[in-house]
Parts: sequence; structure tokens; C-alpha cells
Amino acid sequence: MFIYTEELAGDIDTCQYRRMSNPQMLPILEADTGAETVPCCAPLSRQPLGAEDSERIAAMFKALGDPVRLRLFSLIASHEGGEACVCDIADVGVSQPTVSHHLKKLRDAGLVTSERRGTWVYYKVAPSVVAALAGVLDLNP
Repeated sequence: MFIYTEELAGDIDTCQYRRMSNPQMLPILEADTGAETVPCCAPLSRQPLGAEDSERIAAMFKALGDPVRLRLFSLIASHEGGEACVCDIADVGVSQPTVSHHLKKLRDAGLVTSERRGTWVYYKVAPSVVAALAGVLDLNP
């Protein structure tokens, strides 16, 4: 038999907080300076890709080759402020674990970045990567 009291509830919250809190200091990251992005490699019309560049770029295009991932990427990119909470983009016709799987694939390919804020994760398109992909596909000499 359990008895619920305000005093007991307060003690439980305190214990949970003590166990969940992390006393270590987090590093301070430099803010993005907004510098112009340099493509990773020359456009295809100038010279062929090397083996390393081909593998890296193929992984990015492979990640975008799935319709659900492409839709998630589009939802994130077009969301107000260029970032979206997973709670706002999860309705793409598949289950939540599948959405998480696809977002992980996009993150592993370097197409999006993520940041945990409380219980939610916010995703943002990595502009430098998108600019690099666009630069590779530029066919203007």
C-alpha cells in the first residue's frame, strides 16, 4: 500500500534531481561567424571527383535518396528559423521510431545538426554541407 503526500513527492523529486544532475562544466562553443562557405571540392564540370570526396558526397546523396528522409530534410529546411523541433516534423506517415532512425541517418551523413533542449531535440540543416553539395553539382564553368 502506497501513501501519497506532498512531503513524500518533494523528497522523490529531490532524489531524482540529485541523481540526474550532471555537475561537470560544458565547453563554450564559438558562435558561427557567418563566413562564406567553401565547397568541399571542385564542381563536376571542372574536374572529376577523387575517391575520398566521392565516398563522402555519395553518403550525403544516399541519405537524401529516401523519400521520408528527403521530406524530413525539407521540413527542417523550410521551418521558421531554419530549425525544427522533432515534435513539429514527426508527422510524415511513419512511426516515431522510424522518424528517429531517419533523422539519425541525416545526422550521420552531416546534413543536419541536432541540439537537445529539455525533452525535445531540435534539428537544423547544416548550411555548409548543403552549399558544398550545390557547389559540386554546379555545371557552370
